[in-house]
Amino acid sequence: MKMKSKSVQIAFHVIGCTIFLLLPIIFWPGEGGIGEFFSDDRAVRGYLNNILVLLFFYLIFYLLIPRLYFQKKYYLFILIILACYFIISLLPEILVPFQGHGHPLPEPEPGHRPRLGGNRLLFRMGHNLVFFLAVVFFSLLLKINNRLKKTEKEKLKAELSYFKAQINPHFLFNTLNTIYSLAIQKAENTPEAVVKLSGMMRYVISDASHDYVPLEKEIRYISDYIELQKIRFDKTVKIDYIPCDAEPGKIIAPLILIGFIENAFKFGVNPEKDSRIGINISLSGSDLHMRVFNNKVNNRKDAETSGGLGISNAKQRLALLYPDKHRLVIGETETEFNVDLYINLA
Repeated sequence: MKMKSKSVQIAFHVIGCTIFLLLPIIFWPGEGGIGEFFSDDRAVRGYLNNILVLLFFYLIFYLLIPRLYFQKKYYLFILIILACYFIISLLPEILVPFQGHGHPLPEPEPGHRPRLGGNRLLFRMGHNLVFFLAVVFFSLLLKINNRLKKTEKEKLKAELSYFKAQINPHFLFNTLNTIYSLAIQKAENTPEAVVKLSGMMRYVISDASHDYVPLEKEIRYISDYIELQKIRFDKTVKIDYIPCDAEPGKIIAPLILIGFIENAFKFGVNPEKDSRIGINISLSGSDLHMRVFNNKVNNRKDAETSGGLGISNAKQRLALLYPDKHRLVIGETETEFNVDLYINLA
């Protein structure tokens, strides 16, 4: 994705520079074609001026603003800009001296003296000043905007890292507690649970460190988690789970769904009561829908269950990663808890 974005940016610069350099040739008033254009003193000076302005744009954008302006070296920044202004204004006159070749200028009005060489230079400097200042302000505006976006992206990354740091200990607590319960019971399916836990740990440690993962891996992680819970609770909890058939190419933020499922097992499991949990994940095009249901049978208020760490964490990650691409509907009564989550994965 980063490579694609960089390729688009390079293509944008190449196309922009090409158009900028072709415009003087396209709108040149002469009729003799490109050969006559490059034999015209004024046209060549103007074209050289455009090349220098273009080079100045990249100089200020990639070097002067980051190294001087953002480092608060304002005096040196202004001094170099002024030096560049005089170089851009004078260099075309030095490299392409006036020889009288070129498209004829309009006749001067009666009473007005024709423009001499010195006046021509002053006119060019005045014309360049407006153009030059526009380039400086545009470069500053573009660079400052890019920096703000980068700062916002780094802030988002830091917040997501914080949330992921919360997820991993939470995951370890739940799954190790499950294995511990199986070991106490000396259950025959303890090895199967260990294998599933190993796969889940591998996913959390390696794949979940990425910003996005293939949807099929996220669904497999959820399926292993639910199978682990089925092994743990056996027939004391009725669990209805319908996973979706993940299409290749679909990606999702890792561990974005599991918080709602974990919450159902926290509050919906009690072997002494009628415990029912329903989980249905479906995919229609790029629209993912997950519905989670549980009846409330667990009223514990310890540090792990109260506050709904999984749900609050998932809500904040959804707000950061899918700000305009998700809808979360939570319904709660005295006996039931429902979650409907819609995410557009496009």
